Amino acid sequence: MTAVTPAKNAAHWRAWILGLLVLTISLVAARPSQAQLRVDISGVGATQYPIAIADFSGDAGGQTIGEVIRADLTRSGQFRLINATGSNLNAESSIAHEEWRGRGADYLAYGSISQSGGQYNVSYRLVDTVRKTQLDGVAFSGTEKELRRISHQIADRIYEKITGVRGVFSTRLAYVLQTGNTYELQIADADGQNPQVMLRSKESIISPAWSPDGKRLAYVSFETGKPVVYVQTLATGQRVPLANFKGNNSAPAWSPDGQNLAIVLSRDGISQIYTINADGSGLRRVMRSPLIDTEPQYTADGGSLVFTSDRGGSPHIYKVPVGGGDAQRITFNGSYNISPAISPDGNSLVYVTRRNGAFRIALQNMGTGSEQLLTAGPDDESPSFAPNGMQILYSSVQGGRSVLAVTSVDGRVRQTLSALNGKVREPTWGPFTN
Repeated sequence: MTAVTPAKNAAHWRAWILGLLVLTISLVAARPSQAQLRVDISGVGATQYPIAIADFSGDAGGQTIGEVIRADLTRSGQFRLINATGSNLNAESSIAHEEWRGRGADYLAYGSISQSGGQYNVSYRLVDTVRKTQLDGVAFSGTEKELRRISHQIADRIYEKITGVRGVFSTRLAYVLQTGNTYELQIADADGQNPQVMLRSKESIISPAWSPDGKRLAYVSFETGKPVVYVQTLATGQRVPLANFKGNNSAPAWSPDGQNLAIVLSRDGISQIYTINADGSGLRRVMRSPLIDTEPQYTADGGSLVFTSDRGGSPHIYKVPVGGGDAQRITFNGSYNISPAISPDGNSLVYVTRRNGAFRIALQNMGTGSEQLLTAGPDDESPSFAPNGMQILYSSVQGGRSVLAVTSVDGRVRQTLSALNGKVREPTWGPFTN
């Protein structure tokens, strides 16, 4: 979607019909951004696990590791932190389970950090104080700059050992930040920290989409005077045009195996959905429609596409086999549903719906068709599932500011990741990468 808010453009799913723009683009290979994101959290999960996270003993950095882990678990809304100040534990400490249980901690995480030259060694342990057993223990090593990544990995392990669901704290987000007349395609850690600028432009950048391996981003830029789909390799900054056909090229979406992308082209007049190989070959039109079809997304099994169309008179979400055929309408609540995304397990559909003039995020069960409104609006856009399917990232306007926001799939826990300045748009949550 574009950087235009729904209130200003009720047909914002037709974003690619923007006027031709002239821009200057500069690639910035993993250049740090100066605008960190601030995180605000509200609500708690239906179940909260009481856990103590002790500062890691040893060299400088142990306190920071503990702080990052505590912040990660707090953002999930599924953990209740028990004070571990002054515990003085290291990875080899003998744990007094009853004492910690008496403090209210069913779980305890602790560890040590040491430095040798420029390398840091981090050892961590997780114990169940009720069962008096060790649940996890592992060692990591890395440079000082990698300590934050290691902290996220430890938080992921704690989350999975306790909940049984893989954690997403070490995954990344991509989004567009607009500051004045400058647009930046940025990637950041899942907590909004460590932002890196991958692309800078004097005009719009829209529709970033992660490859399944997390190594590339597809997106749309206007540098040639019309929208063109590019694919950029994050490690090197190298990019290539994937779709530069006559007319508009927009809305890239990767297949689950990373071999193909669905795109929207107006080469034959009205905007229609095509598939194309990841190397730019093998273009094929999926179907023919008398009205606009856009915003394709692959289903989890790769066999179908969900997309937005006004073929029924107003924008709704449909489903069609990748090989073509009859499209099946799948949203029926309300009169305006756009921007679909499928959960990793294929069981849920998230989308933007307009209800009583407000644009809200809705979640629909793919089996039963039952719908839950997750947000209140009024300007919520671009929903994207976390790779474990437990949270949804979206852009929002709150207090007159454009922000990134996250909601749990049950709507109970919300996070706001707000930029210090500028407008954040087009968010997409990256995949698991290891």
